[in-house]
Amino acid sequence: MKAYVFPGQGAQFTGMGKELYEQSPLAKELFEKANEILGFRITDIMFEGTAEELKETKVTQPAVFLHSVILAKTLGDDFNPEMVAGHSLGEFSALVANGALSFEDGLKLVSQRALAMQKACEITPSTMAAVLGLEDSVVEDVCASIDGIVVAANYNCPGQLVISGETSAVEKACEAMKAAGAKRALLLPVGGAFHSPMMEPAREELAAAIEATTFSTPICPVYQNVTASAVSDPEEIKKNLIIQLTAPVRWTQSVQQMIKDGASIFTEVGPGKVLIGLVGKIDREVAVASA
Repeated sequence: MKAYVFPGQGAQFTGMGKELYEQSPLAKELFEKANEILGFRITDIMFEGTAEELKETKVTQPAVFLHSVILAKTLGDDFNPEMVAGHSLGEFSALVANGALSFEDGLKLVSQRALAMQKACEITPSTMAAVLGLEDSVVEDVCASIDGIVVAANYNCPGQLVISGETSAVEKACEAMKAAGAKRALLLPVGGAFHSPMMEPAREELAAAIEATTFSTPICPVYQNVTASAVSDPEEIKKNLIIQLTAPVRWTQSVQQMIKDGASIFTEVGPGKVLIGLVGKIDREVAVASA
């Protein structure tokens, strides 16, 4: 079975989407429509902007979403997913690609999500850190032992987790992770504590926007970050999407479940090859490809 996966924030690069724009009339039309919806020329930043400009959350999230979704649309009949999943922000790309959300509604939600997260990041000093070489349960136990807010946020692949929370708590947790035998525990250059309780103000803001948006029955199941299981019911998709901002991204578990359910090839749609790298670490036997 064919599984398509969609990357999240961090996959962006200067020049992303430019080739698509220049070579495909459909891509050009969709990019221009996106400029109108967003009210600024995001294509100028994607194609010519600096890495710094691209790193702004309000730019990064729509940029990665647009690259993924427009690439999927230009594949035409070659794009025939039997299951989809997206990492964090990539879940929105996956939901447009499988027909649960329209292109316009998906972009509007992603833009609102980015702005809401940006605001939440400014309330309390918060950050994230990558922890390498520890069992999931050890990372969870260390987080639970720290004073302050720090939680496991991204289960990327076995031995690679990201923790998230208040800056002081994350720093303390990093020291404790090293003491517990982590190969590395290093702070990430991010604007805030995504997928942690620190995102509660953003979750509330986005919940209203998601509730007001029409979701359709998708052409194939989406394996959502929150449940790591196949979902096709529009109401359940909405509920999980709302919880997603403050809950962990269960990527390892999602990929394992997709393989159990028959996924034999994973194709990454969007900038970079981060996800197929993670899929390869989760299961060496499975085939991977880039769109």
